[in-house]
Amino acid sequence: MTMSAPPVSGTTITITEAHQLLYREAFLLDRHRFDDWLALFTPDATYWIPLEENQADPLETSSIVYDNRELLGLRVKQYREARAHARLPLARTVHQVSNVLCQEAKGAPNEATVASALIVIEYRQGRQRTFGALVEHRLRRTHLGLQIAAKRIGLVNSESELDGIAFLL
Repeated sequence: MTMSAPPVSGTTITITEAHQLLYREAFLLDRHRFDDWLALFTPDATYWIPLEENQADPLETSSIVYDNRELLGLRVKQYREARAHARLPLARTVHQVSNVLCQEAKGAPNEATVASALIVIEYRQGRQRTFGALVEHRLRRTHLGLQIAAKRIGLVNSESELDGIAFLL
């Protein structure tokens, strides 16, 4: 009998499940399985890369990216489009997820907030770059299983010149 970590207080989401979802997300992105990656998100999901450190609201100030699920779908479609010259060739990436910590989501019994650290190494057009971020996922238990209801990617260098990010974080 395999023992699973206990659920986060007040939720049905375990730390093991949270780890597995974050690792699966990284795996799918690194292998360019964008449709499978998109399927990890709930229909009402948001994907946010703030422009400023400690930015509290994506609507008060400009953001690098603030997408809903529909816009994420368009972004994935663009990655598959042969005429999207700005993204060709596709970047080769390695997403390294660490320091995963689960917290109860306020007022949502089937949700948990998961904080993590992310290092992404990107190789594209003969150039390698490294990005670091503090990430927050809001995970939700749905009839499809555990999904991402919101993702906030706080790039450590968000306020500097980013020189075109042509991959998904």
